[in-house]
Amino acid sequence: MPTIPYYDWIAHHAGRRPAQLAIHDLQTHRKFSYADVDRRTNRLTAALAALGIGRGDRVALLAPNCAEYFELQFACGRLGAIMLPLNWRLTVPELEYILGDSTPKLLVHDKAFAQQAAALSKHRLEIDHDSPDSAYERALAAAPAAPPPAALTHDDIAMVMYTSGTTGHPKGAIITHGMVFWNCVNLGIPALITPETVQLVVLPLFHTGGLNCYANPVLHAGGTILVMRAFDPGQALDYLSDPAFGITHFFAVPAPYQFMMQHPKFQGADLSRLRIAGVGGAPCALSILETWTARGVPLVQGWGMTETSPAGTMLDAVDAIRKLGSAGKAMMHTAIRIVDDESHDVPAGGIGELLIKGPNITPGYWNKPEATKSSFTDGWLHTGDAARRDDEGFVYIVDRWKDMYISGGENVYPAEVENVLFQLPQVADAAIIGVPNERWGEVGMAIIVRKPDQALEEGDIIRHCLARLAKFKVPQSVAFVDVLPRNATGKVLKRELRLQFAP
Repeated sequence: MPTIPYYDWIAHHAGRRPAQLAIHDLQTHRKFSYADVDRRTNRLTAALAALGIGRGDRVALLAPNCAEYFELQFACGRLGAIMLPLNWRLTVPELEYILGDSTPKLLVHDKAFAQQAAALSKHRLEIDHDSPDSAYERALAAAPAAPPPAALTHDDIAMVMYTSGTTGHPKGAIITHGMVFWNCVNLGIPALITPETVQLVVLPLFHTGGLNCYANPVLHAGGTILVMRAFDPGQALDYLSDPAFGITHFFAVPAPYQFMMQHPKFQGADLSRLRIAGVGGAPCALSILETWTARGVPLVQGWGMTETSPAGTMLDAVDAIRKLGSAGKAMMHTAIRIVDDESHDVPAGGIGELLIKGPNITPGYWNKPEATKSSFTDGWLHTGDAARRDDEGFVYIVDRWKDMYISGGENVYPAEVENVLFQLPQVADAAIIGVPNERWGEVGMAIIVRKPDQALEEGDIIRHCLARLAKFKVPQSVAFVDVLPRNATGKVLKRELRLQFAP
């Protein structure tokens, strides 16, 4: 029997708990035990090897959420190859740049993206869940014996995840096997992840939040993940309420929580089995935190980014109410600092940029030595997030450092103003951007989505803010839209709003 490398959790659990349900693909109703996942991963490993893919080669995946994400992840690990998850919301020219930069040997794709895939690569393998005779399944069935597992270290690259920047081309964040492992350790313990954990996965698996909060840590522990192909608030509430699923864990960025709490099913949903409901990825409005807490589900906040694998800080469940709105403290094997523009640590209560260091941090960006160099100072990664720390050491993410604007010499953090806007019952969604102003340099503009059949005018919003915010923080204008632009994980695309309203 070949020696199993340290990183191969699937092989481990297939030997220890082979019948345990590992993955339930809710879209296709397929259920895979750890023995099933191990067997299919081994066949995919052999199929990829037969195509000439080996150590260091990249394999791209363009697909909605499905079990194949994990099969490919672990097959690449067994070969020493590098997985390249692709954002299926990108256009062909955007994907062409990523593939040109990363040069994968193979593109695995869902049949829904057959047209895009044909334009992107000559070497393709198609997934078709409607056909038992798809190219992907034929490759698994015809695969020869798999080669011996590659001997890897924590420093070997597991995947490259391309992150969308505010300007220019995306950068490929290098994700090592060590980063994935330390995220499982850092996040798994405070998130109370065990072999009994059952998680509903709703975020896109091409994104670190979907893949690693908490799907990979759950598989690392030998638990079960239920994978939604795409998020639907009513359907998600049904799954959470169903005792047959027994869902104990849930994670999302703020938007899905907001959409669920605005859904008619929210008040009647049975949320009693949830042990952990995590939220991160963007500052969370207090109205979201308070609404879920009132339903008996304290949202446990955390902070992270693709480059931090992603867990950087987390608020323990026991402090979720007492420190409402905090992102918690640094993970066990991670260090953080909050510094000013001169890289000096700011005192408690002061706002500065969050820096982070540890074994869970990326070594850099694929083919981008200059970007790698400029992102680090003495080994500390610049996160681009504005934060403060209270006198007990709890961190509060104020906003994206680059989303801050300066009005009349005063720093304004949009998340603070957005919290006030969400207090208005007529507001379904809201965002603040800075727009040029001759007198003050920049002033705030509120972009508002009204709830259906609700009357709300610019004057109502400005009067509401004047009563609750310092005058320099009050938006000077309001624009009403039908929907805010968001990326695949639900984050508001402030850069698109700035292009539209402040060109």
